Amino acid sequence: MKEKRNIILAGLVVGIAAVALTYFGNPANMGFCIACFIRDIAGGVGMHRAEIVQYVRPEIIGLVGGAFLMAVFSKEFKAKGGSSPVLRFILGFCVMVGALVFLGCPLRMVIRLGGGDLNALVGLAGFVVGILGGVFFLNKGFTLKRNYKMPVAEGFALTGVNAALLVLLVAAPSVLIFSQSGPGSMHAPILMSLAAGLIVGALAQKTRLCMVGGIRDVVLFKDWTLLAGFVAIFVAVLAGNLILGNFHLGFVIDAETAQPVAHTDGLWNFMGMVVVGLGSVLLGGCPLRQLILAGEGNSDSAVAVLGMFVGAAFSHNFGLASSATGVGAHGKVGAILALAVVLLIAVCNTRKAPAPKVTEVPTATAEPSK
Repeated sequence: MKEKRNIILAGLVVGIAAVALTYFGNPANMGFCIACFIRDIAGGVGMHRAEIVQYVRPEIIGLVGGAFLMAVFSKEFKAKGGSSPVLRFILGFCVMVGALVFLGCPLRMVIRLGGGDLNALVGLAGFVVGILGGVFFLNKGFTLKRNYKMPVAEGFALTGVNAALLVLLVAAPSVLIFSQSGPGSMHAPILMSLAAGLIVGALAQKTRLCMVGGIRDVVLFKDWTLLAGFVAIFVAVLAGNLILGNFHLGFVIDAETAQPVAHTDGLWNFMGMVVVGLGSVLLGGCPLRQLILAGEGNSDSAVAVLGMFVGAAFSHNFGLASSATGVGAHGKVGAILALAVVLLIAVCNTRKAPAPKVTEVPTATAEPSK
C-alpha cells in the first residue's frame, strides 16, 4: 500500500511539472517527452540538421542527475553492465525510430491524452500490443544475458556527459545550436527545466516509475502498482489542462489545426508505438526508465540511451521522423524495418526450449550469478 501511494504521489508531481513546464514555455502537450527531448539535444550538438528541433533540453540533464543523486543518497548506485551492449544500442535506436514516427515517448503519450489528443489513444493501443509481444518472448525465455560489475567510472560516464552539456548550455552556449522557430525554440527557463528534471529523476529512481513495467506487471502478475503512477500523471495533466483551458478533445483541435506536435495517421501512430512497446520490454524499461537506470550506474541502459540519440539523429537526417502533416514514405519504411529488427533480436535471443513462465518482475539487465 505504501509503495502504491508513493508511486501515485510521484505521478501527480510529474503531471504537475509537465503542465507547469508547458505553461512556462515548453511546446503544447510536451511538458516532458524523453524521445522529443533527446532528439532536440541531438540537434543542439549538431547530430542532425532539422533546424526546428535543436535545443539542449535541461530536463534530460536533470532526469539523469536526479536519478544519480537519489541513487547515491540511497546507496543504490551500482556500476554494472556488459549485457549484450551492441544489441541494446540497436534496440534503443529502433525504439527511437518508432517514437518519432508516433511523435512521442510513452510519457508524452500519457501527457497527450491528458491534453485531449485522441491520436495518442491509437498510440496507446499499439503500445499495449507491443508490450504483449514482449511478454510473449519473456515467457518463451528471451534474455540479453547477465551483466557484470563495472568500474565506477563506467557507471558515472553518462551522468558526466550530461553535466558537461549543462556547463556548455550555461557557460558557453555559443558552441551549441538553438532553433529559432518551431518546437525547438519553445522552452521553459533553464533553471525551472533543470529543477523539474532533477525532481522527476529523483522520484522516478525512488519509485521505479515505468510505463512499460506498469502494463507488463498488470499482464504478468495482475499488479497495478507501477501503472498507478501513470494514471496519476494522466489525472494531474488532465486537471491542469482543464484549469488552464488547454484541454482540446479530439483528433484535431479544429478544422484547420492538428493537435500540437502530432499527426492523425492512425495506422502509423499505432505501428510506431508497437515498436516502442516491444523494444522497451526487451530492454527492460521505457525510455524514461533507461535514463533513470543510466543515472544509477547501469551502463547497459546508458548504451541504450546512446542508441536513442543516434536513432533520433538518423531519423531526422534521413526523413524517418513524422511531422504534423503526417508520416512520410521513409518513416513508414523505417517503422517496418525497426519492427523487423526488434523481432529478429527477440527471436534470436529466445531459448530453444521454452523457459518457465515469468514469475517475478524482470529488470533492465540480469544480475550476475552469485
